[in-house]
Amino acid sequence: MPLIAVLDGILIRMYFMHGEHNPPHVHALHSEFAAAVDIRQATIMDGWLPPKEAVRVSQWVAGHQDELLAMWYSQEFKRLPSR
Repeated sequence: MPLIAVLDGILIRMYFMHGEHNPPHVHALHSEFAAAVDIRQATIMDGWLPPKEAVRVSQWVAGHQDELLAMWYSQEFKRLPSR
């Protein structure tokens, strides 16, 4: 899973494989916690993060929605800023 960004210790990754299941999403990993975050809704769709980290990730996804969706559909990796 390519690393897209690191947000205050939270790793944001995305699969780049044909057939990756919809809806478009990223994976957020923090300590022993992991969550799949819907890009369009900027909400956790599976897994769990502590509340503070969940808000941080949701805000970041919402702020980078266009870039994340472009990567999802093109499957062309690039690092994004953490802010």
